[in-house]
Amino acid sequence: MTYKNFQDLKLSALGLGAMRLPVVDGNDACIDQAATEEMVAYAMAHGVNYYDTAWGYHDGHSETVLGGVLSHYPRESFYLATKFPGYDLSNMGKAEEIFEEQLRKCQVDYFDFYLFHNVCEMNIDAYLDDEKYGTYSYLTEQKRNGRIRHLGFSAHGSLPVMRRFLEAYGKDMEFCQIQLNWLDWEFQDAKAKVELLKEYHIPVWVMEPLRGGRLARLDEADAAELRALRPDETIPAWAFRFLQSLDVTVVLSGMSNLEQLQANIATFDDPKPLDSREMEALLSLARRMAGRTSVPCTACHYCVSHCPQGLDIPTLLSLYNEHAFTGSGAFIAPMALSALSRDKWPSACVGCRSCERVCPQQIKISEVMADFTRRLG
Repeated sequence: MTYKNFQDLKLSALGLGAMRLPVVDGNDACIDQAATEEMVAYAMAHGVNYYDTAWGYHDGHSETVLGGVLSHYPRESFYLATKFPGYDLSNMGKAEEIFEEQLRKCQVDYFDFYLFHNVCEMNIDAYLDDEKYGTYSYLTEQKRNGRIRHLGFSAHGSLPVMRRFLEAYGKDMEFCQIQLNWLDWEFQDAKAKVELLKEYHIPVWVMEPLRGGRLARLDEADAAELRALRPDETIPAWAFRFLQSLDVTVVLSGMSNLEQLQANIATFDDPKPLDSREMEALLSLARRMAGRTSVPCTACHYCVSHCPQGLDIPTLLSLYNEHAFTGSGAFIAPMALSALSRDKWPSACVGCRSCERVCPQQIKISEVMADFTRRLG
């Protein structure tokens, strides 16, 4: 196993994420205890020392199961991370209640790593309203008390949202977890998020390295391009080789069976970063994959001044591209839209086509808004 330095710790470069543990009969709320124990045993034996869970994973059962499995190992042999569930606004104001319950569920006296979960458009105002909700005050108090050893945040939100959070709390953030993979390097502008974190000297943790498995299952023609460059490399390994080429600390993978875990550990036992030719080929493939479902908006904003509804059309088109590419299970666009009043949603488009008359890219914006509304249900 490869290890990365973080302050005075050595963390396994691959962490076991507990959002997609093996389940029984396809029921996400029913974790397969025996299979999970086998996976953790293999991970521990092969040098994985970072384990990541959260309040809402597996319908609230991930913390309990993972904590129970890890309780059979010496506490100093692993680092455990969990998060305050701010993705659900009904949890705001309940930081103490939830934190105490998390300690009980995980059967520990402290968390090695604790995160503000999923800083995004929907919850940024509540996270920053410490006077009303006290989330920041409570968590930094637990950090001073030693019940949180390292405090950070995860983010699926946009770059401006991340910047707002960092401007308020950046001095207290020790690490940040973002969605980072070779498709989203440009598609979600993950590169800019990495650069923002560097401004604040905050180490990067990676989530969704395989984009929920999407980057492990490429079309045959796309896969053939990569095999031509590295005939012996598996397609999933390309995602990890990309990350091994960047300055990141921990890569979290939500592995669902022992075979996935074994393959990923083997990849991190023998790092093989991409050379410049391989990197450009991979990013070129990413652009083509994204372009198959994306509209070519350049965010020139000519359309905005011509919209009688005052819609932020470039932002809506960007969210449409994300939603259309991800397909089933997409959550980023609905999450971002939930922060807007309904009269600013794509459904508010009246189809007047005023925007289309000034669009340099000749995008049929009214048709895209109608399709976006349909996809959102």
